[in-house]
Amino acid sequence: MDCSCGSGEALAACCGRFLDAGMRAETAEQLMRSRYSAYALRRVLYLRESWHPRTRPMTLELDATEWLGLQVLGAHTQDADHATVEFVARYREAGRTHELREHSRFERRRGAWVYVDALPTEDGS
Repeated sequence: MDCSCGSGEALAACCGRFLDAGMRAETAEQLMRSRYSAYALRRVLYLRESWHPRTRPMTLELDATEWLGLQVLGAHTQDADHATVEFVARYREAGRTHELREHSRFERRRGAWVYVDALPTEDGS
């Protein structure tokens, strides 16, 4: 099975290492890609565990969104413990195709990258 993140690799060799084998993402981009795959595969526990406790929602329920593809536009490391990743994710909801453009912030916490939050993009989304 190909990985949902669009890397062209098999799931087990790509995001599956983080979702199923317990490995830690070495970069913020790897974590972002694995979180996209977790949304596509409906892995709520992984999403919660990879979310900074300061910004993590109390509950997380995934709807019937069908994730169609991911394009990473850029990954930038600010320092050893802070990075951002900008991406576009395509999805289908209620029969209509949409795009989510996000500039996500990540932080290394206790040696592991975690998702913090999203900054507004230039188009205001």
